[in-house]
Amino acid sequence: MPRISLPKLAHELLSAYLKKGDIAIDATVGNGHDTAFLLAKVGKKGHVYGFDIQASAIESTRQHCANAENLTLIFDSHAKLAGYIPAQQVGKIKACLFNLGYLPGGDKAIITQTQSTLQALDAACEVLMVGGILTVLAYPGHPDGDQETEQVAKWCAKLSPDQFDCRVFDSDADNPAAPRLWLLDKLCAYP
Repeated sequence: MPRISLPKLAHELLSAYLKKGDIAIDATVGNGHDTAFLLAKVGKKGHVYGFDIQASAIESTRQHCANAENLTLIFDSHAKLAGYIPAQQVGKIKACLFNLGYLPGGDKAIITQTQSTLQALDAACEVLMVGGILTVLAYPGHPDGDQETEQVAKWCAKLSPDQFDCRVFDSDADNPAAPRLWLLDKLCAYP
């Protein structure tokens, strides 16, 4: 059975939700590929907020999205994302994308941390609009990635099915170290 490309699947799923004029968050900008995707979907009348703790990721994304006037890049932890979203946009964020792990081509010792990721997921749920979507792509196949993936799975399992419809996709169900993607549809207000 062929492996599923989870980054591609995340983009396909997000494409079904996002339209021109929407507001989106890339919680982990990396090299800017997901950010550029979100910018293309929301168009010039939309807006994208991008977060990363690595200056090289922010710079790479800035270069990758050089012509974007509707992009706010934030050199800070995704755990603090709620504090950066203007009050008038809280509850109006249509999509939030997480691509966990390390920066491709960067220092593999610098990875997303379980605790800040869980805080960021809570923050994203607070700012996301009802009818919005949250995607989380996790990689258990690298050091500490297995713990982060396990904790994301537990966090998702604790969500009320009245508040979120949660689906999980495995790139290779027979391989526990294979990447995993969660898709959460927000059904009602988050507590």
